[in-house]
Amino acid sequence: MHKPIDLNSQILIASDMQTSYIIAASILASAVYLFLKARAKMKNMPLVTDHEKILTLTEANFQHQVKNKLILVDFWASWCAPCRVMGPVLNDVAEKLTGNSHVGKVNIEQHQSLAQKFGVRSIPTLILLKNGVEVKRFVGMKDKEFLIHQITNQK
Repeated sequence: MHKPIDLNSQILIASDMQTSYIIAASILASAVYLFLKARAKMKNMPLVTDHEKILTLTEANFQHQVKNKLILVDFWASWCAPCRVMGPVLNDVAEKLTGNSHVGKVNIEQHQSLAQKFGVRSIPTLILLKNGVEVKRFVGMKDKEFLIHQITNQK
């Protein structure tokens, strides 16, 4: 037979549940606050000037620029906060690359047909091309070490 729970036990259980709810709500509120703060910081991040080694790719020069090269192409837009965060990372990658490895950028607002050609559905999208043919694709923010590793593995 089951032993009935007395009133004091019921109060303790209710009190423990209330404490758990308060802790969960506090954690959730903190996470939301941190998310909103990080989002505001990214949104207000200024555009960074491209490194001199970064190739600006357009519909007119794309085929010529990617021919006989290993090139990491960044599909981006000025209104995209994660794209702004990637700017300094791509500058660092471009500075480190040597030989026939390059970084290029396609502004999807100005060159929509290139984004459509490569099936870019979200940005930032980074596509590693070898002699104009896609060999790897990365969506979202990536760090410098990851990108350099991916490029050097394709040489």
